[in-house]
Amino acid sequence: MPLVTLKNTITLAMSVRDRHASADWYHAKLGFELIHHMDEAGWSEMATKTEGVILGLGEQAEPAPGNMVPVFGVADIAAARGALEAAGVKFDGETDTVEEMVSTATFYDPDGNALMLAQDLTGAG
Repeated sequence: MPLVTLKNTITLAMSVRDRHASADWYHAKLGFELIHHMDEAGWSEMATKTEGVILGLGEQAEPAPGNMVPVFGVADIAAARGALEAAGVKFDGETDTVEEMVSTATFYDPDGNALMLAQDLTGAG
C-alpha cells in the first residue's frame, strides 16, 4: 500500500524562457492544446496527446537540460507531505501556496531527482 494516494493525472513541469512562444512551438510541432496561460503566476499548461498528462511551462527558473519535474496531484498536500516525511523522504523547503490556485511541495527520490506534489485550490479538482 503506497504512503499517499495520487490522482490519475500528472503534470510535467519544465522551465522555459518565454511561455507564450513555447506554447506556440508545442502546439505547432506536437499538436498540444493550450489549457491556459496564468501570466500572474508565470505559468502555462498544455494538454498533451496522452490522457491525464499535462505539460507545464514555467518562467521561474533558467531553462537547463534535465530540468523537467513530474508533478503529482494530491487531494491533501499536508497529509501527503507528512506521510512521506515520516518515512524519511527529503523535501526542499516549505510548501508553497498561490492562494486560490495551487499548493506545491518539492521532494527528492534516493538519487536526488526532483518530484513535486500539488494540491489544486481552484475548486476544479
